[in-house]
Amino acid sequence: MRIYVGNLPYSMTDDELRDIFSEFGDLASAEVIKDKFSGQSKGFGFVDMPNNSEADAAIKALNETDMRGRKLTVNEARPRAERPRSGGRF
Repeated sequence: MRIYVGNLPYSMTDDELRDIFSEFGDLASAEVIKDKFSGQSKGFGFVDMPNNSEADAAIKALNETDMRGRKLTVNEARPRAERPRSGGRF
């Protein structure tokens, strides 16, 4: 299951995110999303957990918990909405 983790502290690293979720089971990946130009965290990330029951337990335990003064939003990730591609014309 792919899990969305929002309202992360901007100083959070991929390894710290992995550590938090690994308490609940195996992880396939954990990534804090960063701005492609500045490298600064965008304040959210994604965690992939192969076992759905472990993923559900992590969501229930971590949603709305305080992380360095920020209340996390943790839920099952929704598929990205299709956005029309621009033709490159302005």
